Amino acid sequence: MVTQLSANPAFPLSGNSQSGAATYPGLDDWRGLPISQQPSWQDTEVFDASVKELSVLPPLVFAGEVDVLRERLAAAAQGKAFLLQGGDCAETFEAATADKISARVKTILQMAVVLTYGAAMPVIKMGRMAGQFAKPRSSNDETRDGVTLPAYRGDIVNGYEFTPESRGHDASRMLRAYHTSASTLNLIRAFTQGGFADLRSVHQWNKGFTENPAHARYESLARDIDRAIKFMDSCGADFEALKRVEFFASHEALLLDYERALTRIDSRTGFPYDTSAHFLWIGERTRELDHAHVDFLSRVRNPIGVKLGPSTTGDDALRLIDKLDPEREPGRLTFITRMGAGNIREKLPAVVEKVTASGAQVLWVTDPMHGNTVTSPNGYKTRNFDDVIDEVRGFFEVHHALGTVPGGLHAEMTGDDVAECLGGADPIDQDAFLDRYESVCDPRLNHMQSLEMAFLVAGALAKN
Repeated sequence: MVTQLSANPAFPLSGNSQSGAATYPGLDDWRGLPISQQPSWQDTEVFDASVKELSVLPPLVFAGEVDVLRERLAAAAQGKAFLLQGGDCAETFEAATADKISARVKTILQMAVVLTYGAAMPVIKMGRMAGQFAKPRSSNDETRDGVTLPAYRGDIVNGYEFTPESRGHDASRMLRAYHTSASTLNLIRAFTQGGFADLRSVHQWNKGFTENPAHARYESLARDIDRAIKFMDSCGADFEALKRVEFFASHEALLLDYERALTRIDSRTGFPYDTSAHFLWIGERTRELDHAHVDFLSRVRNPIGVKLGPSTTGDDALRLIDKLDPEREPGRLTFITRMGAGNIREKLPAVVEKVTASGAQVLWVTDPMHGNTVTSPNGYKTRNFDDVIDEVRGFFEVHHALGTVPGGLHAEMTGDDVAECLGGADPIDQDAFLDRYESVCDPRLNHMQSLEMAFLVAGALAKN
């Protein structure tokens, strides 16, 4: 079980959520609405027992932490901070090891240092971690060699192995997802609060990546930071703030049985918080206004994100604002645009203009990954790094032209030396997929590509 750090100023214990199944007006209205992308649990007794246990387990995050994040996101929406959100497309139980978690955290910290130093702006660090176990699918089934089985919907629902036993929808996996998330959060807290994230250790974060072409550029930046810290030290500066960082957890709130079971009532305010993560988002496939996902998330106090694809209109965005953020609360709503490199400059302006004209202040974030997925000639799902970078550039160009705030970056990435996205400074080609393609779902940027993108974004922020 995760041990919460009571002395941690970045994660205040004030505002603990009460354990036990939450009861609140309207919190279960989603059950009577259309819902998509949900499993068909194979054993109702196992399901009932799993939900009952989840409903009384301790919260994974605290309401007070969630409120801190809302304040940070409000600052980002005003151009006073920048959100960096990154992690696996789909976490797996098997990959929840200390080495892989630390590599991912290390990469996000490196990217954040590049952004902070390059753009002279606070960076909100958020992982697609400790809960990103469910994935939407384009089809309920998968067929191989004439055999049809349920599609893989993430480790929280079923296994990746193509067998009837593995692919059955097993509700007990929700409990394993909870415990895996708890141990992941515990490790993240240890890393970010126990000295690992000390800004005076920026050189240490680069160990193991010396072959990275971005290494020399990063090391140069790290030396600049060292010089600045030594100067501050000689002036008697207090370095307490450099020893730890805030790090928030997020995932797509796809599996509503799980999200509802982990919803708790805040002891301070009496409001419901989904304690599975600090930040939750609604995907492009589940953002229908009158459907279950939007309704449920409209009723919890967490900051909420919504993915917006190229078919989104300005009126769509305004209706989502009215439903999810009727009080126009700063930091409440984030729009994560995923339009594709070929659409971003054409489709995004009209949506941003309509929202801006309404007076609503949302946080605009770019997801340059999901709109740029292609299939390589040798059959692998991949993304071209140049397309990813072009969408990032387009996102900044649109906001620069409109005078609005480009407030964040949302990326599928890993700290490992995988080969899943084509291109980059040290180019990945499709032949590398044969040995180093590890994702069970979508292709991710590797450590080198992630760092390369951070330098690009830092430059765009500095220019803005």
